[in-house]
Amino acid sequence: MAQLDAAAPDYTEQSAKLQAEKLNFQVTECQTRVEKYPTDLALRFEMGQLYFQTGKITEAIQEFQKAQANPHKRLASMSYLAQCFAKRKMYDLAARRLQDAIKEKPVFDEEKKDLVYNLGCVLESMGKKEEAIEQFKMIYETDAGYKDVTAKVEAFYAGQ
Repeated sequence: MAQLDAAAPDYTEQSAKLQAEKLNFQVTECQTRVEKYPTDLALRFEMGQLYFQTGKITEAIQEFQKAQANPHKRLASMSYLAQCFAKRKMYDLAARRLQDAIKEKPVFDEEKKDLVYNLGCVLESMGKKEEAIEQFKMIYETDAGYKDVTAKVEAFYAGQ
């Protein structure tokens, strides 16, 4: 990647090709490690992330479901699971997974903001605008600069 000429006309194409090759290598290498250590839940989480990046959502769901048993990766696995469900338009499952993760996270830190934000987005996708805006307002109260929360909250109040 570093050897590519950024000024070359086919830079974007070459860069994308190398990224795809890198991702395929990572998937293959991780699959080998998962086969060798099938009970390593951190590897299961990594495999889920790679499947998610490559668009293999069904496979990612299976890996994140297993990775949830790792206490260090539990909330992140739940978040990814919700994203997988949302990509599949299984919004009720996504919302439930996010709500469960939020309940397990007492501190309102970056991870919890991300969970709450994603729940708001899922609720929006379900057509539950009032419930969604409540999630965004919860973030707005502590961090108005988080993603596009300010725009969402201001649009809500402007539309009243």
